[in-house]
Amino acid sequence: MNILLRLIVFCCDPLGLWRRFLIQPARNVGNNIYERVKVKADQKVESMRELVLRIGLIAFVVALIIWAAVFMYASFYYAYMPAISHTRPVHMQFKTCLDTSTPCTFPHAHVSLTKKQQLLMVGQSYRVIIQIEMPESPQNLDLGMFMVCGEMRDLESMLRGHSCRSAMMRYRSPLIRTISTWALSPLYVLGFREEFQKVSVEIFSNYLEQKHHPITDVYVEIQSQKIQFYTVSLHIVADFTGLRYIMHNWPVMSAIVAISTNLFFILVIFLLSWYHWSNATWIHNLQKKYELFTQKVQEKAGRALESPKYSSGSLQDDDELSFLNDDKSEDIDDISSGRKEEYQKGAQTLRLRKI
Repeated sequence: MNILLRLIVFCCDPLGLWRRFLIQPARNVGNNIYERVKVKADQKVESMRELVLRIGLIAFVVALIIWAAVFMYASFYYAYMPAISHTRPVHMQFKTCLDTSTPCTFPHAHVSLTKKQQLLMVGQSYRVIIQIEMPESPQNLDLGMFMVCGEMRDLESMLRGHSCRSAMMRYRSPLIRTISTWALSPLYVLGFREEFQKVSVEIFSNYLEQKHHPITDVYVEIQSQKIQFYTVSLHIVADFTGLRYIMHNWPVMSAIVAISTNLFFILVIFLLSWYHWSNATWIHNLQKKYELFTQKVQEKAGRALESPKYSSGSLQDDDELSFLNDDKSEDIDDISSGRKEEYQKGAQTLRLRKI
């Protein structure tokens, strides 16, 4: 096959002019164009790959910085902000009389807040509220004022706070009660509303938790034998002030400001660290200066031991050691080599004079 192909080529171009002046230059031009296109394509692929890697690295670093800023704010929020409120049901107890239907003792209850861990935050003021759901019965309307007392005790049952507050139902005239009953009668019939009032009694308005004596139990007593109620509940509500008040009432604005501040400081630290570790030439310059300094001190000490002329001189000459404070763009290697040659010549001349 090759012999036949060569025979055909020889018959078409016996002198080789077409091959020498047309085919070979065209082949060379094609090869050159192919190589250039291949090199450019490889360069573009490498540049595209490097660009993708850089974009991915930048995206990873940005995501890591944002996540760190959000995590720092979330950690600070959950460590600094206490729970807004704690609610516990109060199961009242009393002794009944045999001859009458009214209780013979005041209704009282023991509420256990916690057993081991500290429930309230130290240094935060709290409001302790007793909420009573009282029906608008004739007995409650004729009851008038009554006292509600509360005691705060720690794990050792030691008294840490005692307070009593007066309370009564909201007054409404018979006409207002009649009009409201007729207007809301469909809701009363269908069971969507009930005829009762919620009486809230704040027994502690500014209670502060003690670090070494945390509150674990609360004792509640209603000093009235004729009172009627549906349920009684205990509410411990945090009274925020200062930064906690801002973080509680404006959470979105606080989060934006705090996360932006964290981002700013993290970016500053990151940029300073990157600049510090990426440009390490000053470390090598400092090492070279230290080596030159130690070498010069050793040579001065050797010359001082060899000749009494140098024993009276100081080891540190300001003119000779001025390169330590030189911050100009001077090649340290050239300085060191030049001064080494000078010191070697000086040492040789001293030895010749001594001989």
